[in-house]
Amino acid sequence: MGVGRRMKKQGPPEPLSEAHFANLKRKKGIPVDDIPAEEHSNKKRRTAPKKSEKAIKSATGTKGVGKQANGTKKTSSASSNGVKAPKTKGKTAPEPQSDSDEEMDDEFDASDLEDDIGSDDELKLGSDFLGSDDDSVYDSDHDQDAGKKEKFVFSDDEDEDDDEREERLTAANIEGLSRKLDQQREEEAEENEAELREDAMQTNIDGDKPHVLDSEDEDEDLAAKTKSLLAPDLQMLRTRITETIRVLEDFGELAEEGRDRAEYTNQLLKDVCAYYGYNEFLAEKLMNLFPPREAFAFFEANESARPVVIRTNTLRTHRRDLAQALINRGVTLEPVGKWSKVGLQVFDSNVPLGATPEYLAGHYILQAASSFLPVMALCPQENERCLDMASAPGGKTTHMAALMKNTGVIFANDPSKARAKGLIGNIHRLGVRNTIVCNYDAREFPRVMGGFDRVLLDAPCSGTGVIAKDPSVKTNRDEKDFHQLPHLQKQLLLAAIDSVNHASKTGGYLVYSTCSVAVEENEQVVAYALSRRPNVRLVETGLPFGKEGFTSFMGKEFHPSLKLTRRYYPHLYNVDGFFVAKFQKVGPTPPNAVLANGKKDKAVSRAVDDDAMVVDKTPIAAEEDGEDSKDDFGGFDDEHDADYIERARRNAMRRRGLDPRALKKGEKKGEKKGEKKEKKETKEETTADEPAKEVTKEEAPKEKAKKEKTKDTLKAKAEKVEARIAEKEKPKEKKKDKVKAKK
Repeated sequence: MGVGRRMKKQGPPEPLSEAHFANLKRKKGIPVDDIPAEEHSNKKRRTAPKKSEKAIKSATGTKGVGKQANGTKKTSSASSNGVKAPKTKGKTAPEPQSDSDEEMDDEFDASDLEDDIGSDDELKLGSDFLGSDDDSVYDSDHDQDAGKKEKFVFSDDEDEDDDEREERLTAANIEGLSRKLDQQREEEAEENEAELREDAMQTNIDGDKPHVLDSEDEDEDLAAKTKSLLAPDLQMLRTRITETIRVLEDFGELAEEGRDRAEYTNQLLKDVCAYYGYNEFLAEKLMNLFPPREAFAFFEANESARPVVIRTNTLRTHRRDLAQALINRGVTLEPVGKWSKVGLQVFDSNVPLGATPEYLAGHYILQAASSFLPVMALCPQENERCLDMASAPGGKTTHMAALMKNTGVIFANDPSKARAKGLIGNIHRLGVRNTIVCNYDAREFPRVMGGFDRVLLDAPCSGTGVIAKDPSVKTNRDEKDFHQLPHLQKQLLLAAIDSVNHASKTGGYLVYSTCSVAVEENEQVVAYALSRRPNVRLVETGLPFGKEGFTSFMGKEFHPSLKLTRRYYPHLYNVDGFFVAKFQKVGPTPPNAVLANGKKDKAVSRAVDDDAMVVDKTPIAAEEDGEDSKDDFGGFDDEHDADYIERARRNAMRRRGLDPRALKKGEKKGEKKGEKKEKKETKEETTADEPAKEVTKEEAPKEKAKKEKTKDTLKAKAEKVEARIAEKEKPKEKKKDKVKAKK
């Protein structure tokens, strides 16, 4: 590149001295070390009249004194605390003519710039910064943005000693600036804390009643905001929720005059719906389960996800070996708790847990901690016959198989074929060999098969206990769901009870569980089953922790044994919301019991109503007995067949979980009724015979004629029957004659 016009007119720029930079740092309030005196420059500079050093020091508070390039001493212009000294008066250098800013960029390269001071304010340099009559200083105001560090240009003629001295100064400046910034941050933090304390103290002053309820104008403003789709002030809502809870806890002292508790609860309900995003119906239903403070904790716990938990497959490995293998792969984990021997809680993982070699080999399965609880309560034993009525995706089924050590048999049923595919995959991956997968509607299962030692029913529910996994529950559930789902759960529970074998030596147990916290799906369903099936009772679940179930709720009273059920909440145990109840079947299902589909069992009704059915088992004619025995087909043995029929009926009733002794009870009732009928008939006959004896003397010839007629009719019928039999035997004899002729 050629020499620019400025270089031709003014010559090369004068090298910058250390005093210029010291002067800049003093103006900025940065401490500067003593700078050695330098030689006077050939060019003169007009400066402001000198002042005594003492006066300047008293005004600025600085100790350092620097020398300019011409050798004259000049006191520091700024103190370390950032107070600027008055600027010196002087003539500014005449601006040379230049075509564009590109020439400046050519003469001063960006590689010569170095960082000196970190500042958020833009620096505006005075005329005394120039130090000479020419424009040898780079003006940083053109390219400097807010938040960027200042940049200076050093000439190529500076000595190495000046560079080292500048580096030392820069390090000292950075240290001083960092201290200053730290002090400013600490002061701001203290001020913020003080403001928060003042706000909190204003609401906690004795006798000060917080204003929580909105007036009509505020309600109108809030409605206008919601119509205009403006986002609510979340901080304001949260503070109001906490204040409302505080008022409800101490309503007598903190409530405003003329305000009712219902007004505060309605205000809390509205704020919860706006802050957490629930619909009003579900929020009210969940708030009724807890006191205000605990309800707030429950809603808050649903906003954070539950920890990731895996269950060790004891059919393939041990928990200690699995934990060591996963730790070697960079997984941070620990046992879930003392209550589980197979669970591991994962905090951090460098690898995807669903794709490790251990997962593919079936050493563990991803399963929520709350899903361990129903199987632990059921406690299946080896060589038992068990049923899982809603088994997909297979976490509980495989857990049962692990506890049974692959012995006995498990029927894993699920009504959805699509979900059954995932169930089959997990069964094969985890090495389960004692499970049969079936696809039936669980309400029809007692008819398909019964007589199980233990039954597990994890019923479909609203999912109000797993809102952290599925936030759509907040708005999707309405009153219709809480009518339909409990109806289905009641049917499934009755079917499960009928499928249990009460005469089992080791079992006879049933576990009912849901991932819901609603009373309509838990306690009410259990109470319904107890009322419809008096042959079952609630027993201890055997779980080491959990909250007792409700025995009374909002005016409804339940059986006292519902204390044996267990409830689990996310804010108390850090697990998904869950409900577990354990039944024991102590006797057969009553013969007049209503089944899951709302109808009576036809087989039982037939067995009971046998006494009402009159069956004539007498032969048509006594004369045919000898002839029927000669028939090629042979006769029937009614006594032998009756034994087979009774056995078949008993076996069918056992499969359905019914008592086969109900048949004997029905037969006894039938015999008693039959005896009564016979007695009545004999009485009627005796009463009818007595007048007949009196009439015989007068009307003897008429009765003889009637008897003769009956004999004639009987003989005629007998002849007809014999003729028919003879006709049937004729072709047989002809066939025999033909066979003999052929031989």
